[in-house]
Amino acid sequence: MKKALLVILTLIMAFGVFASDITAQSIASFDGKPIGVQTAVLYEELIMDKVPKTAFQYYTMPTDMIKALTSGKISAYLIEQVGFGVHKANHPELEVLDEIPGYISASMIIGNNEKQTTLLTQLDNFIALCEADGTSAYLYEYWIEDFDPINDTCDITGFTGENGTITVAVEGGYEPFSFVSNGKLAGYDVDFICRFCRAYGYTPVFHEIPFESIAPGVETGKYDIGMNIVVSEERNETGTLTNTYYTCPVVMVVLGEEFVDVGFFEGLANSFYKTFIRENRWKMFVEGAGVTILITLTAIVFGTLLGFGIFMLIRKGNKIGNKITDFFLWLIHGMPTVLLLMILYYIVFGKSRLSGMWVSAIGFALMFGCSVIDMLRVGYNAISRGQFEASTALGYSDTQRFFKVILPQAAQHFLPIFKNEVVTLIKETSVVGYIAVLDLTKISDLVRSRTYEAFFALMMTAIMYFVIETVLTYIVKRINIKIDPKRRSQAKILKGIKEWE
Repeated sequence: MKKALLVILTLIMAFGVFASDITAQSIASFDGKPIGVQTAVLYEELIMDKVPKTAFQYYTMPTDMIKALTSGKISAYLIEQVGFGVHKANHPELEVLDEIPGYISASMIIGNNEKQTTLLTQLDNFIALCEADGTSAYLYEYWIEDFDPINDTCDITGFTGENGTITVAVEGGYEPFSFVSNGKLAGYDVDFICRFCRAYGYTPVFHEIPFESIAPGVETGKYDIGMNIVVSEERNETGTLTNTYYTCPVVMVVLGEEFVDVGFFEGLANSFYKTFIRENRWKMFVEGAGVTILITLTAIVFGTLLGFGIFMLIRKGNKIGNKITDFFLWLIHGMPTVLLLMILYYIVFGKSRLSGMWVSAIGFALMFGCSVIDMLRVGYNAISRGQFEASTALGYSDTQRFFKVILPQAAQHFLPIFKNEVVTLIKETSVVGYIAVLDLTKISDLVRSRTYEAFFALMMTAIMYFVIETVLTYIVKRINIKIDPKRRSQAKILKGIKEWE
């Protein structure tokens, strides 16, 4: 018994020493342990020589790394010191190692279009001017050293626009650089660009997209400026970067002493308040749901019309038409949804000003149209030859036979598949945030980035998707019932025949 107590006491003392000295650990001590890093920030390059056995785990949002750390999925994560200040305010249990992994310099990347040379010169001059007159120091103090995520705002008005508009890609969910506050964009990057536009006669148009999509979007010319790009030799070779507009150290974040949280119900109430009530964030969910519904309905309507039109052209067995159709079906069905949307947004419509929402509608209409062609083929081929012969014997023309006899019967075969495709379409729209669309899922990400609370944001998003899915599938089900040939009365059938005589 005494030996057991001694072992327990030793373990407690050892843990106490570990907890008190956690910030004194070296980076090398994490070699072989999983370390988190945000996708495309390149912070892992600062410590690769010290942790050669480590497998880095990549996350889209910085807040996701906190959850991964507290749940034990990673042992530490890398983030710039200015970002850690926000994390620490929301999660007091977080600590940083005394050893600094290194320093990063952030630049802006300039779009590959006709504005590139002019914008590069103007931005470099503006950066130098801000350094000289103290504007950079003021912005750093206001947005970083004394950051208040609730009350800090920036002036997004006063643009004369005599030199046109510029499109600016920002992450949109990363305090204190760019985030949504009271329904409007704010942050260091937003404030900087707004000041630049007022000085040079531009009107800015901001696009909130995942960080890893900023550089590719700018390099294709879709955006004029991309913010917060970490400078590296490779990026200097492939992209057009401005001079550095801020520099800061990178830190390694670990779990410190255990933080005593509030009670369950109090924590639940606080989470609900921050997710929906504060800054009227419930309106953001409603707007996001509206965008999701609009994209879905547009894709269903135009995809159905497109698929039906193509099927009518090839249903009689045109070999060339069928081979061309089969090729595009293979191409579009074999391509991941995100990849198709990014090709449309950054390449096909890269030089246009078509918004991400309408590009998404086009992409999903193409995908849904391909599915409709396959469904119609299945339903059409399921009808026996006797139906074709009987309708011909009754004197129906080819068009009359198709719409009055064949299509109503074929619909019973493909409408169940149609309903499943509608459900699949609704779920697949959740990826449109990659091309700067503020849909339901993207809104959930933005809210989580502000509140550091995942429960209500994710649950509300799931509920809204279920509601949208239930309503649309109910409509398809009612259509299926209405056109079921077995539910038609004999008088109605005979009436239809007489009308065609």
